[in-house]
Amino acid sequence: MVSIIMGSDSDLPVMRQAADLLRELGLAFEVTIVSAHRTPERMFEFARTAHQRGVQVVIAGAGGAAHLPGMVASLSPLPVIGVPIKSSNSIDGWDSILSILQMPNGVPVATVALNAAKNAGILAAQILGTHDPALQMRLLAYKQKLQQEVLQKAQQLEGQGYDVYAALEGKQ
Repeated sequence: MVSIIMGSDSDLPVMRQAADLLRELGLAFEVTIVSAHRTPERMFEFARTAHQRGVQVVIAGAGGAAHLPGMVASLSPLPVIGVPIKSSNSIDGWDSILSILQMPNGVPVATVALNAAKNAGILAAQILGTHDPALQMRLLAYKQKLQQEVLQKAQQLEGQGYDVYAALEGKQ
């Protein structure tokens, strides 16, 4: 099971991308709010017991100071994937990125791009897939689907005498 946590319900539109991807791949997950700053006791309890509840990977999204992923990683034996979120009090997201990315030695947090919860979902599935051949096959099918979408778009672009420059200028 994957646990998707976030510091505030305002993070849900971004973090939903991870849930949608996990659902598409048929993985069990839970979603909740765990604020490192407003509910520190809840965060400590979550981090210390998630592995005992069957959680195998944590995806933690946070904006602003973004301490949630690192604090959970400091207390839990589970892999933690951090999702920096550009929030209303964020400095273009850089504060979140650096707060999650720049962890000290001994407390790793895998970090995806700003607002890239979908990538966090994919990474969580890949971690779980290392011991699940059926999940690996679903991941391969998902990547094949991405490839086919790109090839189809390329074929459409190339096949109709499509003028890229006219399209960019809004003339086609």
